[in-house]
Amino acid sequence: MRVEYRNLPLDRDQLDDDPAIQFTRWMSEAEESGIEEANAFVVATADRNGRPSARTVLLKGAGPDGFDFYTNYQSRKAAEIEGNPIAAAVFLWIPIRRQIRIEGTVTKVDPALSDAYFASRPPESRLASAASPQSRVVANREELEGALEEIRSRYPDGDVPRPANWGGYRIVPHTYEFWQGREARFHDRFLYTRHGDRWQIERLAP
Repeated sequence: MRVEYRNLPLDRDQLDDDPAIQFTRWMSEAEESGIEEANAFVVATADRNGRPSARTVLLKGAGPDGFDFYTNYQSRKAAEIEGNPIAAAVFLWIPIRRQIRIEGTVTKVDPALSDAYFASRPPESRLASAASPQSRVVANREELEGALEEIRSRYPDGDVPRPANWGGYRIVPHTYEFWQGREARFHDRFLYTRHGDRWQIERLAP
C-alpha cells in the first residue's frame, strides 16, 4: 500500500504571507486538478470533557474571516461546539499530495447568511434538512421516509423555509498548516500562527 510521492519542493518563498490567500490558491489548484468535491473536509470537535468526534462536511464559504459550513443546530457537533467552541479542520487532496490543517474558534454565522444559503439549495435538499433529526436515534428508515413525506406534503413545491434548528458555523482560524508530500516521507510542512494582526510562518519537520 506504500505510494511514493514525487511532488516539487514547497519553499517559503512560494507561500503568501496571508494564509487565507494561500488557502484559496491551493483550493483553486485542487479544483482545477479535477478532484471531486475538493471542498469536503473533516471537522473535529470535542465535548466539555475533551472527548473528540470527527466527520466530513462541505465548505460553503471561505475568506479572511474564516471557513463556513452548515448543519443541524441539534446535531452532536453542534452540541459539542456549544460547550467547547474550538474545532480543527483537515482538507486532504490525495491526488495532488496536499493537506491543509486549520484550528480555530467557532461561531454561528449571521442568520441572514444561513437564510440565503438555505434558499439556494435544491428543493429536495431543503426538504431533507427540515425532515431529519440529525444525529438522533431513529427506529428505522421508514420513520425517516415518513417524516420526509410529511414535510413534502406541507411544501409540495419544495419551498420550505429554513428551520430554526439549521444554519451555519464559521471556523475562525488561529493556526494553519500547509503540507505537501515529498519523496521518502520527507514532506514539506509550513505552520502559520496568528499573533494579533500578523501571521508568523515557520517550517516544521516532516
